[in-house]
Amino acid sequence: MYNTFAEFYDELTYDVDYKKRTAYLIKLFKKYDKMPTLLLDVACGTGGFSNEFAKQGVEVIGADMSEEMLNIARQRSMENGLDVLYLCQKAEELDLFGTVDGAVCCLDSLNHITDYKKLCKALCKISLFLEKDRLFIFDVNTEYKHREILGDNVFVMDRGDLYCVWANNYTEKNKTVDISLDFFVKQGDSYLRESEDFSERAYTAEELEKALEKAGLSVIEIFDDMTLKPLNDKSQRAIYVTKKVK
Repeated sequence: MYNTFAEFYDELTYDVDYKKRTAYLIKLFKKYDKMPTLLLDVACGTGGFSNEFAKQGVEVIGADMSEEMLNIARQRSMENGLDVLYLCQKAEELDLFGTVDGAVCCLDSLNHITDYKKLCKALCKISLFLEKDRLFIFDVNTEYKHREILGDNVFVMDRGDLYCVWANNYTEKNKTVDISLDFFVKQGDSYLRESEDFSERAYTAEELEKALEKAGLSVIEIFDDMTLKPLNDKSQRAIYVTKKVK
């Protein structure tokens, strides 16, 4: 999964300010606990957050299910002279050598786990390797975003040598968006087409809180994206600040 997507991921997420988002996450860590010394970055992708935390002197373990994503992450870390440990592991199959004193999962990665039982297992695994009273901070796309923004819409992105058609199919019953990406890469006077398909599921607040409670994680605060304000009816991303309590 995410083999073709890995190659173009950074091009499609060019508007993500990793430095600014990492500063926001650090602000939350300091507000509700402390700056982590050993951080787990779940579903780290191409290492955007892992590298930014490492630049702040934090020891980082980045885990992702895509070896293709991790290859890019390792290259980025090497180019920046950063020592980040990357592990090719699914969130629900995490197996670390010891515990960490902080964990994050960013950019709606948990929404990509569309099986609720696997989501519960992933949260239990994260909690297992998190020290007691330490924080796990993550974000999820809201039901509003799945229904109104992603929905059954089609998006077109033109990045010069890369052209992408992003088509969604929304199912209200299980709040799932099936996503189909067609990439057209310019090669000389022609274009090479590659495709990738995956899905996202929006979980209700009740579903998430039940899964977190089962994992021994307590919700401290839920914020609208990149703020310290509560969610509103049109919030597209929810930020969860949770603490391991047992």
